[in-house]
Amino acid sequence: MSSRRPDPLAQVSDFEIRLLKLFRSVVECGGFSAAESALGIGRSAISQQMSDLEQRLGLRLCQRGRAGFALTEEGREVYQSTLQLLAALESFRTEVNGLHQHLRGELNIGLTDNLVTIPHMRITNALARLKVQGPDVRIHIRMTPPSEVEQGVLDGRLHIGVVPQVGALSGLEYQPLYDERSLLYCAVGHPLFYVDDQQLEDDRLNAQEAIAPTFRVPSEVQSHYQALNCTASASDREGMAFLILTGRYIGYLPDHYAQAWVQQGRLRALKASSRYYDINLAAVTRKGRRAHLVLESFLEALADG
Repeated sequence: MSSRRPDPLAQVSDFEIRLLKLFRSVVECGGFSAAESALGIGRSAISQQMSDLEQRLGLRLCQRGRAGFALTEEGREVYQSTLQLLAALESFRTEVNGLHQHLRGELNIGLTDNLVTIPHMRITNALARLKVQGPDVRIHIRMTPPSEVEQGVLDGRLHIGVVPQVGALSGLEYQPLYDERSLLYCAVGHPLFYVDDQQLEDDRLNAQEAIAPTFRVPSEVQSHYQALNCTASASDREGMAFLILTGRYIGYLPDHYAQAWVQQGRLRALKASSRYYDINLAAVTRKGRRAHLVLESFLEALADG
């Protein structure tokens, strides 16, 4: 097969769309074998249909063999285009269904990690209300870093996201949901675990090995990390929890997320009256979006709390 198609793709038929949906599943499952159960067909059938798609596009989409499954550069670009195409098709179907005033279709939500332990449960309650209003609505949740959530809403792959509001992007609208407090924690086994706060001097606290986030935080929060001796980093709050629970690091975690470990006697907050910061969590949607009955119903449920 040549590396480039001699003629441009004339049209995208139902057959190509079915092949692209299979391609999406293979990528999201991480390979042909893992996709068998998700697609309900055997590996040889998946391989044949992937070959059909590559032939129709005139592009090599992935490498497969003993070295494992990996997308080519063209495959990564086709995957991103596939997500946008399928999202646009679903948006069209949802809008047409909305003409009949029935809640049908999909709701694609992007969430940052570790929100489920927030006691207010606004997201959970809104999802429950949505399913009462539209039992046939299909809900898809993706857990990704905040920047990827915002990008997914901008390019239409996601209908809505929930992220810490660090800085507003011009193409997005933000609806405040929660105020989340983070405290400075250490775990059992750490030298400070049994030290009374009144006996804990700031210089000693700041000298302990600590964890810095690689995700964005507001400028006013950065000073809390700059005061610490950050020798490790994590891309999300769960990664920070892993390191804190080793008993070798201190670090900030949302208090609702840490609560279960605190109750078990595995974590304690250090100087909770002064070592804390608050971040607002917001629902994010695209400005100028088309009418989407499922999304609007979910937003109404969120606003009602």
